[in-house]
Amino acid sequence: MKKHNFYAGPSILSEYTIKNTAAAVNDFAGTGLSLLEVSHRSKEFVAVSDEARALVKELLDVPAGYEVVFLGGGASMQFCMVPFNLLNKKASYLDSGTWASNAIKEAKFFGEVEVVASSKEANYSYIPKGYSIADDTDYFHFTSNNTIFGTEMRYDPDVKARLVADMSSDIFSRPVDVSKYDVIYAGAQKNLGPAGVTLVIVREDALGHVERPIPTILNFKTHIAKESMFNTPPVMPIYASLQTLKLYKELGGVKVLEKKNIDKAAILYDEIDRNKLFRGTAAVEDRSIMNVCFVMNEEYKELEAEFNAFASAAGMVGIKGHRSVGGFRASIYNAMDKSSVEALIQVMKDFEKKH
Repeated sequence: MKKHNFYAGPSILSEYTIKNTAAAVNDFAGTGLSLLEVSHRSKEFVAVSDEARALVKELLDVPAGYEVVFLGGGASMQFCMVPFNLLNKKASYLDSGTWASNAIKEAKFFGEVEVVASSKEANYSYIPKGYSIADDTDYFHFTSNNTIFGTEMRYDPDVKARLVADMSSDIFSRPVDVSKYDVIYAGAQKNLGPAGVTLVIVREDALGHVERPIPTILNFKTHIAKESMFNTPPVMPIYASLQTLKLYKELGGVKVLEKKNIDKAAILYDEIDRNKLFRGTAAVEDRSIMNVCFVMNEEYKELEAEFNAFASAAGMVGIKGHRSVGGFRASIYNAMDKSSVEALIQVMKDFEKKH
């Protein structure tokens, strides 16, 4: 039976990425060595790192004055690195979910943090709007996609302040105007590669303005100067990420990916809205095209465990909602084929007929 992988992260990877990475684990670039044991400073792997960074710039149309680095520590490390490098006195944050809230918590160690708006009172079911950002803020930070609650900002905010975004779960799902941002960061394990590496895009002239000393390894300048090789990088996740980037280029780039993602999400939301058993949890205007979150309607709530078992028996993997909210979550990242979404829809229809 075919398995359909709806896990939120680590999540589905393309067959292209898995196949090519598996081959390199056996023999990397004709060296006779495994990718798992090759030196990160070998000419073969340096070429991998260089090509991956160049493809990020090409696919996202990164302008001059920006650098791309691959770092460890996940997006959670960026919750610390961003304020370490950019927060001099005050920063502004949008509280739109769990990960945004965690970023706020870390930033408070470095200076004043103004939460410009929050949707916490409504269980983060919508993206806050109509807020203002102080003129004297060092930067404005937002999380573009909220995996746990299924909301997404699929646009680039127009703000006067420096702009920072955590795009861990929707990077490469749509075109981005990188010129509006000073830092974009993203954990790989959604739309790029396996867990273990974090992509960071940094505007160079945004750096060097804080008064505090910055530990060497937490300084963006260090990693830019050393081209992601200050310390041993996560070799295999970077190689796998390169395979994904090559596939994205082959498919036609992020505009093509965005159209596919919109189409997949639309048919799944249509079924949720139609099916008497289910309802979506995110405000319609803020629905994520990466993480589709839904629950049983109140009168059918006792069927939740049964539906999980029913879907699992049909090959649906990872649709159980985050432990903090319950319900269901179908993560339909770039690597998810429309046929898998259609298979889930059929399972939902079959379960409805049963009840």
